[in-house]
Amino acid sequence: MPETKILRFFLGANSAQGFVSRFDQLGDPRDGWRLTILKGGPGTGKSTLMRAVSAQLAPYCPVVEEIHCTSDVDSLDGVLFPAYRLSIADGTAPHTLDPKYPGACETIANLSSCWKEEVLFEHREKVMALIDRCSDLHRSASGYLYAAGSLLTEVQLMAREATDEQKVRRLARSIAAREFPKSTGKAGRERIRFLSGITDKGPMLFEDTAQALASRIQLVEDPWGVSAPLLLSELRQLALGCGLELVTCPCPLFPFGRIDHLFLPELSLGFMIVNRFHPVSLTPERTIHARRFTDLELIRSRKRRIAFLLRAAENMIQQSAGLLANAKEEHDRLEQYYIAAMDRQAQQELTKQVASRLEGLIPQNE
Repeated sequence: MPETKILRFFLGANSAQGFVSRFDQLGDPRDGWRLTILKGGPGTGKSTLMRAVSAQLAPYCPVVEEIHCTSDVDSLDGVLFPAYRLSIADGTAPHTLDPKYPGACETIANLSSCWKEEVLFEHREKVMALIDRCSDLHRSASGYLYAAGSLLTEVQLMAREATDEQKVRRLARSIAAREFPKSTGKAGRERIRFLSGITDKGPMLFEDTAQALASRIQLVEDPWGVSAPLLLSELRQLALGCGLELVTCPCPLFPFGRIDHLFLPELSLGFMIVNRFHPVSLTPERTIHARRFTDLELIRSRKRRIAFLLRAAENMIQQSAGLLANAKEEHDRLEQYYIAAMDRQAQQELTKQVASRLEGLIPQNE
């Protein structure tokens, strides 16, 4: 069997609207997906359990999707095994998951059964203080992202006035005519993933995932954030109309209104935005420049205001990332209390049970 391809994504976003969860994308139960939901506090071994499951199942799987945590990039929030419609995820806040079809489609593995409650009760005041401190830091981080979103929205409003949107749409139709197959009449399918995120380590982009999804990548260089999302939105609609499968990657700051990246794995083709907030180091097949759609004289007349807004937004994002890093430090201290309260033997036994159960769901002739 060929080496397993690991794709790294986020399914949560620290956004201008607060934390946004797309854990609805862990697999459609009506399409035969089965989800294992992990419950338990910080430091109870949820990420460790998922890594153990991934290591055990990966040899059977051509592709494994790792879902990373935006508050702790080195930790996992979930793992998907698409070939067998299996997924496992952390079901605790802020991306709380509860079974919709208990037993039939979702199963709970409860790591709280492995902790010694009396140990945590003994240290309850410190535990509560650390949890409250983490919440306060995340709330403050969201405030800075709200400010960044407001600043960038003003830039986008000015840039939209200078953008020839019909010219963008014409380019999208031209690309589709050249790159996309004729419609087969079937509906396209779409997966939503965050390829980038504002994290405890600052803004992060999983460029290795982009290269794994597409050998041909076209960059859309857009310093103002208007032409690229419009072009990608148009390409998305055209690709779905052609019956293609898409990986659509929303902007983590504006997760409901903007697309930052778009991939068509069947064509090994991707489109990615690039600007000061989205630096990309890979070598593209082509770079599309937003200035070709833009009234540059109008932009120049607002140059100083736009430059100020962009610098201020960048500073707000950096401040938010710093607070997320502080929250991670407090979370690490909190984890120590839970680690000390865990029954390691019981934890390891539960990990083996979960891994064995999922391995047993893979057909033996595969």
